[in-house]
Amino acid sequence: MATAEKKSHALAPDTLKDFLREMLLIRRFEEMVEERFRAGELPGFLHVAIGQEAVAVGVCRALDDGDVIASTHRAHGHTLAKGTHPNELMAELYGKIEGCSHGYGGSMHLYDVERGNLGANAVVGGGLPAIVGSALAFKLRSEPRVAVAFFGDGATNIGTFHESMNLAQLWGVPAVFVLENNHYAESTPAKQQLPIDDLTKRADAYGMHAMKIDGQDVEVVYHAAKKALKHARDGKGPVFLHVETYRLTGHYIGDPQVYRPKEEVRELRRTQDPVEKLRSALELPDGEWEAMEREVAEIVEGSVEFAKAGTDPKPEDALKNIYA
Repeated sequence: MATAEKKSHALAPDTLKDFLREMLLIRRFEEMVEERFRAGELPGFLHVAIGQEAVAVGVCRALDDGDVIASTHRAHGHTLAKGTHPNELMAELYGKIEGCSHGYGGSMHLYDVERGNLGANAVVGGGLPAIVGSALAFKLRSEPRVAVAFFGDGATNIGTFHESMNLAQLWGVPAVFVLENNHYAESTPAKQQLPIDDLTKRADAYGMHAMKIDGQDVEVVYHAAKKALKHARDGKGPVFLHVETYRLTGHYIGDPQVYRPKEEVRELRRTQDPVEKLRSALELPDGEWEAMEREVAEIVEGSVEFAKAGTDPKPEDALKNIYA
């Protein structure tokens, strides 16, 4: 049964300030990534999650040591929130050996297995089967761990999503499926690609416990994620966490967004920015905010310097780690 979740109790102001700092770090990191990409310094293709920071921070802060995640092509926020240092992430985006995937992954294939990040994936819904497999392993080994999959609304139309949901529920594995519903499957409005309005009905079809929440409020996300993780960890089966969120930028850097009314983006930036929402709720003094901005800016600028000074991979290493 789908339910709308609210805050069960308020977190301490210092905890929320810590959440705000991490959300701000993700925001400024991705803004710097966009700047460096437009300057021609970063190879490959880039997707930022500006506007969705509360989901990454709220979910990942609720995790226990030993829990794992799998991400999407929009993975920078999840990766930072799961504990990867900004230096290692920026180095990866620059294709350096010092990167979290040693330069092999880039933006859409970020891996940091040591920190429980089983990888981003350029294939829509590609991380879902890996999370079901990980959760099954945890169950068979009687390990109190949970596997978490992040995916978008478009992925709910993919076969692997339905296969993963079906098997997860059938086997009763400790998995949490986090739907980041930003209402655009890349560049297709929800009404043009979804046969139903409420995507929690996808979980209902498999008899899976589901929750629907506001993804722009990091405290709501955190509390809901805690409940979902406990449900799965206690052996009660998987959980479908439907998070309503908003992408305040294009699908990719340079996206003209012709599929989206310009006034919609302006209004969402004005009313649905999770960073500004939390800052306002905390009534953070200007001096404290400015100090936080300076600290974050120093970290982000330092990550660029670290990446530029990094080691380029050798051409002869290009075929390493290829198994098929």
